[in-house]
Amino acid sequence: MNAIRQLRKLGQSLWLDNITRELIDQGGLARYIKDFAVTGLTSNPTIFDAAIGSGSAYDEGIREKTAEGKSGEALFIELALEDLRAAADQFRPAHDASDGVDGWVSMEISPLLAANTHDSIKSARNIYQQGARPNLLVKIPGTPEGTFAIEESIFAGVPINVTLLFSREQYLASAEAYLRGIERRIAAGRDPRVASVASLFVSRWDVAVNDRVPIELRNRLGIAVANSVYRAYQDLYATPRCRALIQAGARPQRLLWASTGTKDPRATDTLYVEALAAPDTINTLPEKTLRAFADHGLLKGPMSGTGDVADKMLGLFAGVGIDVDKLASQLQREGAQAFVVSWKELLQRIAAKSATLSDAHQQYSRAGTDPPRTPGIH
Repeated sequence: MNAIRQLRKLGQSLWLDNITRELIDQGGLARYIKDFAVTGLTSNPTIFDAAIGSGSAYDEGIREKTAEGKSGEALFIELALEDLRAAADQFRPAHDASDGVDGWVSMEISPLLAANTHDSIKSARNIYQQGARPNLLVKIPGTPEGTFAIEESIFAGVPINVTLLFSREQYLASAEAYLRGIERRIAAGRDPRVASVASLFVSRWDVAVNDRVPIELRNRLGIAVANSVYRAYQDLYATPRCRALIQAGARPQRLLWASTGTKDPRATDTLYVEALAAPDTINTLPEKTLRAFADHGLLKGPMSGTGDVADKMLGLFAGVGIDVDKLASQLQREGAQAFVVSWKELLQRIAAKSATLSDAHQQYSRAGTDPPRTPGIH
């Protein structure tokens, strides 16, 4: 049995951490679904910035939407949702077969809204409605400002991917927001089945500390934090509160491992996939990591979930001066800031392409010919 089949048998879903128009149009996503049992995907501003800037696949869509008077964020959201609808349709069989547990795609709200609870709630609702797919998750950062937006969105029936989580405490805060939203739905007589995942970023821990710790501790902090979060996840859903909600028809907020591509060239390229094998979780992988794991990944067994090893490891990091709580807050702030930078660069790229394509269209019009068309999703 190959490693991917072992993971699936263990109960872990594999999602792709990428989306491009070429991947959808040229059959790449369909092959990942068929050959690697991929059952969902995630996106973010950095991914879309790279996709739109890497070629001409989006040019026709940008040209058409610019001609319709659209620009900036509104134009981007339409482009992104075209891709995500097409991907969601490919994952719909997995979604239906799992009764809505799996088969999801994710779309981020504007990172500029991170400190604006009211507008985050409004944006999440609008993206979900505009996406018009039942298997679309809307990503809201699990920052202190984001927790109320998460609760309100869940209460409103919007499926949420809580992103930018880095620690046990941040995870528990997002889980609490999810549970409050579900409890309010039950109290209001609404269906408690509103999907959510909580995305813990793993490899960024090791990027942050590898140059500050002894060799024997390199590439071990992210896995230790993930183990502590997994234990908290198991403990939470064993409580009478959560058991009562599940009995009432709710579902657990699934735990998702994000940022699982190996960043250290000295470490194995399947490090985090092998270490984070756990039932009832999701691992979202870059294409390179997915292919590497399919080729030569090895599973040593599932995560223990006891937390004893994690506690010991976290103690070793504390002993060399790593303040995990302080670093978790720093990583979350830096992650949010990085998405703001990517978002602004993305909108600048679209604006520049819009101007260039508009000028080219005018030139072709004056010459009495049509501009060349680029295959895409319309």
